[in-house]
Amino acid sequence: MTTDPARERLRRWRLVLGGEEAEGTGCALSGRDAAMDGALTALYGTGDKPRAGRERTAGLGASAPSVARWLGDIRTYFPSSVVQVMQRDAIDRLGLATLLLEPEMLEAAEPDVHLVGTLLSLGKAMPETTKESARAVVRKVVEDLEKRLATRTRAALTGALDRSARVSRPRHHDIDWNRTIAANLRHFLPEYGTVVPERLVGYGRASRSVKKEIVLCVDQSGSMAASVVHAAVFGAVLASMRSVDTRLVVFDTAVVDLTDQLDDPVDVLFGTRLGGGTDINRALAYCQSRITRLAETVVVLISDLYEGGIRQEMLQRVAAMKASGAQFVALLALSDEGAPAYDREHAAALAALGVPAFACTPDLFPEVMAAAIEKRPLPIPDVG
Repeated sequence: MTTDPARERLRRWRLVLGGEEAEGTGCALSGRDAAMDGALTALYGTGDKPRAGRERTAGLGASAPSVARWLGDIRTYFPSSVVQVMQRDAIDRLGLATLLLEPEMLEAAEPDVHLVGTLLSLGKAMPETTKESARAVVRKVVEDLEKRLATRTRAALTGALDRSARVSRPRHHDIDWNRTIAANLRHFLPEYGTVVPERLVGYGRASRSVKKEIVLCVDQSGSMAASVVHAAVFGAVLASMRSVDTRLVVFDTAVVDLTDQLDDPVDVLFGTRLGGGTDINRALAYCQSRITRLAETVVVLISDLYEGGIRQEMLQRVAAMKASGAQFVALLALSDEGAPAYDREHAAALAALGVPAFACTPDLFPEVMAAAIEKRPLPIPDVG
């Protein structure tokens, strides 16, 4: 690769512009650069636009083998993060979703959250010969997410649960010495080098038998695919904690309770049905009917808030749950992509009830849940 900065800039512009006659770079490509240019041409070429000279037309061919070869090429020439973007663009721009029904296509693809979302959207169209390959892709993504998120989630929620059960007159073996010392630093006696604890901080025994309830109510409309994937992973992590009872409910115009499958998030994901309409009111009615201790419950609604049900009833349910002591969290998305298009009127109505609606990244989610459990202000990201 050239070390001349000016030459390197021309090379990069040549790869971006595609070699059209009027591009002005005057830069020729060979070897690996020519192969990279071919992979980019197949995806980002000019398509049916007529041009003179050497044409740069988009197209991967209407067969899984040619697409599989292209997928292999881009994994050779580009880093994983770029490959994932190119795969997503290929599915969106060239309509390649149906080719994901071919096992060899899946084996060549780079597994990521968006690929999982596309596979889930194919649903019943997926033939039996492809299902095992699809499950392997989904499982790899799920396992990678669990490795990234599980430890932090358990740590954040365990700490929040302990703090929410704090008492001021604990038994000796229930004293939290770290917090007791921190709470009494003003009573430090330098001549003795010690702190005199006038106030003890600890955890009550009753907290061990009073579990928190967490309800994840997830919109499975097509635009929420990445959120569904992350919610399934978090649901499985939360379900593995004995200190909380976790329920996972997904909905479109129907409501499906996937709680009994939370031991395997892959089963959860294959139990979803991406696409269709949205009835938030019906989903919240179902969740409300399953909550046994509202004052000990955190309800997390993950939706873009486009309501196809009865808007006023939906808002009344949220207000009733909050009035009964439940903590209510509204997330427009649970993904790294930021907020999607969403119903701003419904978001404003929820905010008026004391429920701000905001997009949440998977890395922030444990902190949001910890704040909700402790009944303190949520760490809403600054999008300004």
